[in-house]
Amino acid sequence: MELTLLGTGAPAGLPEPDCPCARCAAASGAEARAATSLLVDGTLLLDLTPGTALAAARAGQSLGGVRQVLLSHPHDGPALEVPAGLPSPVRVPDRQELALISGHRVRALALDAPGTGYRVTGPDGRRLLYLPPGAAPAGTPLSTPVGSGPVTGSGTGPHTGEPRDGGIDGPYDVVVLDILGRPDALARLREVGAVAATTDVLAVHIGHDVPPGPELHRRLAAAGARAVPDGTTLTVGAPAGPGALPRRTLVLGGARSGKSVEAERRLAAFPGVVYVATGGSRDDDPDWGARVAEHRERRPATWRTEETCDLVPLLDSAGPPLLIDCLSLWLTRTMDEVEAWDDTLWERGGATALAERVSALMAALRRTPRHVVAVSNEVGSGVVPATPAGRRFRDELGRLNARFADECEHVLLTVAGVALPLR
Repeated sequence: MELTLLGTGAPAGLPEPDCPCARCAAASGAEARAATSLLVDGTLLLDLTPGTALAAARAGQSLGGVRQVLLSHPHDGPALEVPAGLPSPVRVPDRQELALISGHRVRALALDAPGTGYRVTGPDGRRLLYLPPGAAPAGTPLSTPVGSGPVTGSGTGPHTGEPRDGGIDGPYDVVVLDILGRPDALARLREVGAVAATTDVLAVHIGHDVPPGPELHRRLAAAGARAVPDGTTLTVGAPAGPGALPRRTLVLGGARSGKSVEAERRLAAFPGVVYVATGGSRDDDPDWGARVAEHRERRPATWRTEETCDLVPLLDSAGPPLLIDCLSLWLTRTMDEVEAWDDTLWERGGATALAERVSALMAALRRTPRHVVAVSNEVGSGVVPATPAGRRFRDELGRLNARFADECEHVLLTVAGVALPLR
C-alpha cells in the first residue's frame, strides 16, 4: 500500500493567511504545509481540501483513479469545489465499513471530538490509521462492534474476512494524526497496542503552535514520531521513523525556565507515566502549594504521582515511563539525611555517605529498564553562595548533574522556554 501526503498542515494551512506571527513567517520551503489530505494507492482520497488537484500534480500523482473521497472532519468556509472526475465526498457513519473494488477496506472510527477517524486496510493486508485534527478515539480505541455490517458507496462492494472480535488486531503499520494538538491520542493508541515500535507515526494537521523547522522535528522525535514535507510518498510497512527513543533524558534549566514543561511534553504521548515528585508537600508554605497545584493541573489525568525520594527501587522496577522532578530537591533531601550541612559532620562521614547515595542512584539509572526523563536545576552560573553550606550544595548539584548527564542519551538546557539540545 502506497501513501502520498498531499498536505500535512492544519485546516488553515501553514503559514496561515494574513497571519503576521514569527512562526508563520518561518514556514517556508519544506516547512510550508497545505491542509492535510492523503492519497492511498491513487484510489482513495482522505479529506478533499482546496488545491488538492494541484498538490497531487506537484507530487507526481493523478487523481484520475480515485474511486472514493472521504471527509474526516467539518470544513469551515465556503463549500469545497470537487474537481471534475472525482466522486462526491462523503463521511462514513461511525463504526461502519466500506469495501472498495480495489481491495481496500475502510472502517469509520468514533472519536471524542467532531469528526471521523478511518482505518484503511490495503489489499496486501497493511494497515493505516488516520485521525482528523484535535481528535482521539472515543471510548475503547479502535474497537470493532460485533454485527456491524459494511456500507456501500462509490466503487464499493460487500466485504468479508475482516476480524469482528472487538480488538485492534495488533499494531498499525502507519498512524497519521494530530500529535501536536492531541499527544494523549498517541498515548492512548500506545496503551492498547495500536502503536508499537515498528509503527511509523506521522504528524499532520501541523499549524503555527510549534516553531517550524528543527524545533518541530525535535519535539516529534521525542514522541517517537516524525513530519514529512507535503507531497511525500511512502510505502506502508517499509522501515521508517525517527529511530529508537532515548531511554534516559536530563532536562536542565534555571528557575521558571520551562524545564518542567519541556520534561512533561516529552512524555505527553506515552501512557501511564509515573510522576515522581521529590519535593513532597509543605502545608506551611502557600507558595510551594501553588507551585505544586500548577504542576498537577498541567499533567494528564492518566498520570500517577509518587511523592518520594527513594528513586533506586523505582528505577530498578519494570513499568511505564518515569518523570523525576527534580534532582535538586532529591539532593537537598539526601544532604539532610547525611547531615551534610554541618562542616564537622560533613568531614567526618557526610561526604562519603552522600557519594555512596549518588553512586547507587547512578548505578540504578544505568541499568533501568524504564524510560526516564529527569529535571534538575542549573545553579552554577549565578551568584556564588555566601555560606559554606550553600557553596557545598551548589558544587554537589553540579557534580550530580554531570554524572546524571553522563548516563543519558539526551541532555537539554532550557532558557526562556526554549530547549537547547546539549546531546
